[in-house]
Amino acid sequence: MNVVTSFPNFPGGRIYAGYRQSLFKRELVDGVDVVRVPTLVFANRGFVLRVLDFLSFMIAGSIGSLFVGRPDVVVATSPQFFTGVAGWLVSRIYRCPFLFEVRDLWPDSIVAVGAMKEGVGIRMIRRIEKFLYRQAELIVVVTRSSRDVLIDRGVSSDKIIVITNGIDMAAFGPGPPSQRLRLCLGVEHKIVVSYIGNVGMAHGLQLILDAASQCSSRLPEVQFVIVGTGAELATLQQQARKRDLENVTFVGQVPHAEILEYWRLSDITLVLLRDTSLFRTVLPSKVFEAMATGTPIITNVQGELDSILRPAGAAVVIEPDNVTALVDSIEELVKDPARRNALSAAGVETAKHYDRNELADRMLAAMQMLKRNTADARAED
Repeated sequence: MNVVTSFPNFPGGRIYAGYRQSLFKRELVDGVDVVRVPTLVFANRGFVLRVLDFLSFMIAGSIGSLFVGRPDVVVATSPQFFTGVAGWLVSRIYRCPFLFEVRDLWPDSIVAVGAMKEGVGIRMIRRIEKFLYRQAELIVVVTRSSRDVLIDRGVSSDKIIVITNGIDMAAFGPGPPSQRLRLCLGVEHKIVVSYIGNVGMAHGLQLILDAASQCSSRLPEVQFVIVGTGAELATLQQQARKRDLENVTFVGQVPHAEILEYWRLSDITLVLLRDTSLFRTVLPSKVFEAMATGTPIITNVQGELDSILRPAGAAVVIEPDNVTALVDSIEELVKDPARRNALSAAGVETAKHYDRNELADRMLAAMQMLKRNTADARAED
């Protein structure tokens, strides 16, 4: 398997330590041959700059793909459809099938977070979207809701399959919190309510600051810990300082190898998104890590996520954008360790149904099926 990608820089828009952009870099990552190509690099702020970044990868990625072995199937993943354009182009150069993985309904998500309004630019991107749906021999989506949306838009159900996000059950599991980390963060005697993930425009994390303001006197034993970086981080830090929210700690970005410690540190974790119809179709990947580690979840994400977590008893689901409901739910769990334990056990049990190895096998089977079907069609010709 070959992967063509950029030099790691997301979401901060800075090349990671240990890397330096060059015309071409090849490395072996977990047995996968990874080819890195240079791109324009900008922080995840400002739609125009991000589009320039995406376009640069479309060009560099297409060229870089010419220096790997001939593929049986070309897989391109979205969001951002310019990667899809590169995948389609490479598949036509090599005359092999094109599998388009749609992880977010882009450009709907751009409009949903207010990064861009409906207009000429969005209409152009929608034309690219429809073109790629037509050209793909197979489309993989990560939620049933997304499948329904594409069918409503005229995409044949025969070319769409659902393979959800999941979790490496061998790498993530319950365990005691790190006392070293508790000391480092100064939360030795606190109930830790975490947010772990991208601090982006889609997540509405102003809600955490509002909750922290109420909790400072109502629940002084609670410390909010925000782990991650993104477009909204600097704004949230500035607001927290202005409001003297000493019960909010910003950790910033941490290596994924260390993230398990933060899950285990968390007495409660928050999975938050803005209240838009689009986000009712998503399954945030952080949910699976939270469940696998037995971290009690409070979420305001309605729709497909709600339909999984609520029946399983694996989360407290609250109304979107409702700070009172959030604070009440935090208080309930703080004062009821047995309820936290029940959520934890239910989460671990539910996570077993989303084992990443099994999901990867399904993805591989889909690619093999696509290869066979293409070969059979050519043989008939």
